Amino acid sequence: MPKGNGKTIAQNKKARHDFFIEETYEAGIVLRGTEIKSIRSGRINLKDSHARIDHRGEMQLVNMHIAPYEQGNQFNHDPTRSRKLLLHRKEIDKLVGLIQQKGYSLVPLKVYIKNGVAKVLIGVGKGKKKYDKREDLKRKQMKRDADRAVKESLQ
Repeated sequence: MPKGNGKTIAQNKKARHDFFIEETYEAGIVLRGTEIKSIRSGRINLKDSHARIDHRGEMQLVNMHIAPYEQGNQFNHDPTRSRKLLLHRKEIDKLVGLIQQKGYSLVPLKVYIKNGVAKVLIGVGKGKKKYDKREDLKRKQMKRDADRAVKESLQ
């Protein structure tokens, strides 16, 4: 199964607006207790989250919000704790080289369930400038107008 396929739980739509995504990597997430139950019920937010590689060479997902599980009493977790991501050593080494270049960041694009396991799709992105964002919006609007004109001409 190609990466990114599975039951999509959450997407970070703002990431593609703010970054040029050049490569993507699929990573497993180390979760505790009731976190997977909250993810399966869709109570997750990727909006302000990012990934980083810590001093031990492990990849961490920071600021991803997973809401506490309602029936989880004392076994609940801190909603925004950093979570370890599971990647092969070669992939992490390659990512270290990429993000040391100026302007590159590791951005979570979506969280999904694949074969019963929670996965996150990480994108290596270069930040967009304001004029790049405006150009993308113009291009999107022009495509929308063209599609609308084609649809009207067929009717």
